[in-house]
Amino acid sequence: MTNTTAARKTRKNRKTAAKLVASVALVAGAASVAGLGTFGAFTSTTSASESVAAGTIVLGQGTSTQGPAIAATGLVPGDTVERDIVLTRGANDEKFGTVSLTTTATATNLLSTDTTNGLQISIDQCATAWTKVDPTKTNGKLQCAGPTTQVLAPRPVIGANLALEKATATLNDAKVSNLRVTLKFPDAADNKFQGLANTVNLTFDATQRAADNR
Repeated sequence: MTNTTAARKTRKNRKTAAKLVASVALVAGAASVAGLGTFGAFTSTTSASESVAAGTIVLGQGTSTQGPAIAATGLVPGDTVERDIVLTRGANDEKFGTVSLTTTATATNLLSTDTTNGLQISIDQCATAWTKVDPTKTNGKLQCAGPTTQVLAPRPVIGANLALEKATATLNDAKVSNLRVTLKFPDAADNKFQGLANTVNLTFDATQRAADNR
């Protein structure tokens, strides 16, 4: 091998070695950058809280002028019995979805079972409290100083889940509903009704308003 040839090989080897060294240096540099990334990161934290409380649904009963506990005796066909009931909704209670009435009788006789000649019920609502036409009487006719609204049209006295939509609206708006319950003993009732006695129980139920997004 001539000196010239040997010199060329040496220069070629040096170039190769330089390339290899350069490659190793680049890889090492990349590795060092990656390594630095594993030791540092940006972070941030925040927090918040939400207060949650369940609402209440309470259908109450206020003071009546001539409440339903007063008995009515000695009825003859054509007589009516008027009693007032005051329904209330608490100041902080949720609104009602529905208010309904269910009536039952403690005895099974024609007064409650005869849907034509037995007792009939109807309900009216007053914008103010009902008052007695004759204050000297223990019971008697009731009158309203403000506008009246029919809440339940005349029907047989016994019924279940009778919707009282206008009372519901009033309770949601004004939080009080002044109701007059009227029981009528039909004119067509005959001798089969003589001497009969019964007790009509009134149960008012309220359901919650529709669920919404709070």
